[in-house]
Amino acid sequence: MNQLFHFKFPYHFYIVLSLFLLSCGENQPVSKNEKTPTINQDSINKILKNIHASEKSKQLNDLFENKVKTVGFNGCILIAQKGQIIYKNVFGFSNLKTKDSLKINSAFQLASTSKTLTAAAILLLKDQGKLNLSDNIQHFIPNFPYHNITVQTLLTHRSGLSNYIYFGEPYCDANNCYNGKTFDNNSVIQIMMSDKPQPYASPNKKFEYCNTNYALLASIVEKVSGLSFADFMAQNIFKPLEMNNTWVHNPHNDSIFKNKTIGHNASGYMEKETYADDVVGDKGIYSTVEDLFKWDQALYSDKILKRSTIEEAFTGYSNEHKGKRNYGYGWRLIDEGKGNKVVYHNGWWHGYSTLFYRRLSDQTTVILLSNKYNSNIYHIEDILSILNGDSKLIKIFGRK
Repeated sequence: MNQLFHFKFPYHFYIVLSLFLLSCGENQPVSKNEKTPTINQDSINKILKNIHASEKSKQLNDLFENKVKTVGFNGCILIAQKGQIIYKNVFGFSNLKTKDSLKINSAFQLASTSKTLTAAAILLLKDQGKLNLSDNIQHFIPNFPYHNITVQTLLTHRSGLSNYIYFGEPYCDANNCYNGKTFDNNSVIQIMMSDKPQPYASPNKKFEYCNTNYALLASIVEKVSGLSFADFMAQNIFKPLEMNNTWVHNPHNDSIFKNKTIGHNASGYMEKETYADDVVGDKGIYSTVEDLFKWDQALYSDKILKRSTIEEAFTGYSNEHKGKRNYGYGWRLIDEGKGNKVVYHNGWWHGYSTLFYRRLSDQTTVILLSNKYNSNIYHIEDILSILNGDSKLIKIFGRK
């Protein structure tokens, strides 16, 4: 079994550094009202020299080679500073049984990291004047039996609703169906309408992380736009950002994506399908490290969302902990003060472990995508130590 985890795909940073440098300019912030800025090679080289990119790349490579041997890391990595990629690499397999090698464009289920994109869809509709965050859910789903729940309380996990992952299972048969059909977002709504699962709390009383909130937000996107969630995301976010290897899961056509990986449990066995796989919005988006970096860089511009809206998304509303930790609109937040804000989201689902970490002050980005469950992925103190030198480290705990 160990030999599965010692395989290393030959994709070294040092070999292809020149290709990275030529491509980095494409990821710079772009305003809707401005032409794409041109950054010459000398400027890029100066940035890379100032941040000691070559030295950090070697240290990061040594670190991940060790992670493969010691904790069985299997996945893709992209790490950047000052908007420039300093390290990206792949280790292991897309399918551990057939030993199909991972590639840099291998696509992973983002799990709860999908919430960053679902929130963006809602905020885009807000920017377009098609909804208000203060709108009650009955505005979109008439006769919905839970009242005083707004779009904002869904975004911030303050709705008090119970989690469909738990209340939905008894309604599904052995074939993962609900009333003979796929158990999907509509199924969640139908169960809530007919059987009214007991909520956890009154609306806006407290923060309670709950996947139902973001499944409902995906359904709101569909009702407002008249498009499927998958089509809306493709037309309004993925295509404009050239996220060409990113899509929303669909049980009927996922097979057309040849770079899709397979999820595995911690022991390396393939995860079996489960009834909740086909609910999207809270999870269900597949992407690559390079496409997520395009999303990362777009958040330094107003290419998709207004800058003021992005600031709203990065503001804490959950009050889940006294002090520095909070939840915005689709983002977890850590604010150490003095402009040192971190926005991030972790994910775990069906064998996939994901981490998307962004420190705004110096445009530091850490993207880790794994298709073999590994809790070690959520502990990035060692990565930050390399990137920060003797800077204070921030611990990122939790799977989602």
